[in-house]
Amino acid sequence: MADYNNKKFDKKRTRDKKPARVHDKVEVENTDNVNTSLVEGRNAVLEAFRAGKSVDKLYIQDGLQDGAILTIKREAKKTDCLLRYVTKELLDQMSETGTHQGVIAQVAAYEYAELDDLFEKAEEKGEAPFFILLDDVEDPHNLGAIIRTANLAGAHGVIIPKNRAVGLTATVARTSAGALNFTPVCKVTNLSQTIEELKERGMWFVCADMDGDPMYSLNLTGSIGLVMGNEGSGVSRLVKEKCDMVASIPMKGDIDSLNVSVATGVLAFEIVRQRLGKK
Repeated sequence: MADYNNKKFDKKRTRDKKPARVHDKVEVENTDNVNTSLVEGRNAVLEAFRAGKSVDKLYIQDGLQDGAILTIKREAKKTDCLLRYVTKELLDQMSETGTHQGVIAQVAAYEYAELDDLFEKAEEKGEAPFFILLDDVEDPHNLGAIIRTANLAGAHGVIIPKNRAVGLTATVARTSAGALNFTPVCKVTNLSQTIEELKERGMWFVCADMDGDPMYSLNLTGSIGLVMGNEGSGVSRLVKEKCDMVASIPMKGDIDSLNVSVATGVLAFEIVRQRLGKK
């Protein structure tokens, strides 16, 4: 299911930077605090406020007064965050994504969940656990899109490895469109060992591979983990051997692969379909 033509889009920006005003430079230096992270974009910032995230400072482009900005300002007034009106040039310098939309929030850094947190979320909803596990996904846009899909598909969390994979960056938060505030992400040392541990807790695992059985022929109900692989090489051999089922997505086109975030959406909603129809 890997997309061998997938390109990395999280490139360094090359625009010439204009010098910031003196008092604005102080604000930028403060954002380097290791205990904070930047949330960029109107929807992502608004969801951060609504999810109760601790916003330390809010940066808004001077002169913006549209409805979305006014809504963000109303949410900010409900908290004790520091509001700063700054130039677009300064926001461009601060931005890690290149798409700040005139607003950046400095918040407490995203915290990774524990495996127990994912099970607790499932228990709170009265549902069988449904986790999405990612085997070395490297593109932050893909991770953000998968977290968004996980939230919409009702998955109780996403599990990623510590090494050789992207973590929770500003780009991931922006691409998730606010879903990162509601979907726990757990970082583990060894994905294969984690699958074994979760099997002992009653879970079954299905991984994606073009040589697998058609997804419609598999029983994807109950406590299940969906394992998706790296953008280029797919699910690694060791991780695939730990899975109980291997699923393929029927394709009718002239090319033979989907982007990993798209493939995750297709398989995740097949799990949703089966869970709704086979209770």
